[in-house]
Amino acid sequence: MSRKQQAAFTLIELLVVIAIIAVLAALLLPVLARSKAKARSIVCLNNLKQLEMSCHLYTADNNDFLVLNQAGGFVGGPSNTNGPSIESNAVSWCPGIAPHDLTTDNVKNGLIFPYNKSAALYHCPADRSTVDGHPDLPRTRSYCMDISLSCDSSRSTFHKFTEIRGPAPSDLFSLIDTQEEDIWDATFGIFPTGSVWSGYWLDLAADRHLNGANLSFADGHAEHWRWKARKIFQGVWWPAYSDDDLDDLHRLELHVKPDVMN
Repeated sequence: MSRKQQAAFTLIELLVVIAIIAVLAALLLPVLARSKAKARSIVCLNNLKQLEMSCHLYTADNNDFLVLNQAGGFVGGPSNTNGPSIESNAVSWCPGIAPHDLTTDNVKNGLIFPYNKSAALYHCPADRSTVDGHPDLPRTRSYCMDISLSCDSSRSTFHKFTEIRGPAPSDLFSLIDTQEEDIWDATFGIFPTGSVWSGYWLDLAADRHLNGANLSFADGHAEHWRWKARKIFQGVWWPAYSDDDLDDLHRLELHVKPDVMN
């Protein structure tokens, strides 16, 4: 037998090697995908921390007043199948309507933009949604601000940082990943536990980070929350669709001003 023949692989040996590679790939690909998802979540958390810091700097420069959090869309009632209306909200932490904004102009016109100077911070890297009618144009914003904070559309909201006592700043959520089919203006509407509407999502949290969302809190820290149920958009102002979804909603409601929109 020649040296060349001795070094050759048989067909069976090649098939065994290919099978082993396929098995290893099947084992490794989910791990790699999870690692990428974790990395995107870390970037998102950093975005929220920096935006939250920008809010604190604004408050420090404005005699303790929180940055304005003006709503630009309103719905008529629960289980409303129509989209929210559009109203001017030019003076806000981030004006504009996320599904409609073709440029970062509204982000840059926001009251906290001078404190960060980065439009990229307003977009979650795991958010693959695009501008309505422009399937190749990524949206400029993925986050909304809790209606508990300086929202004139609510009859009860904190206007100054020193007013935040119940819940404490470390327990009051400020910014949140918002579900891409539900995001509209930059205000996140939510009812407190105890409200007649406490079983309804007025705005819907996202679940694009390993079935969870990232949130910042009024004291400046950010957290990843894993949900019990997938966040499925069913319409504007819609009831929780399962017991697990309701548990997720009630968990979030514990971290807003108790009498907001009650």
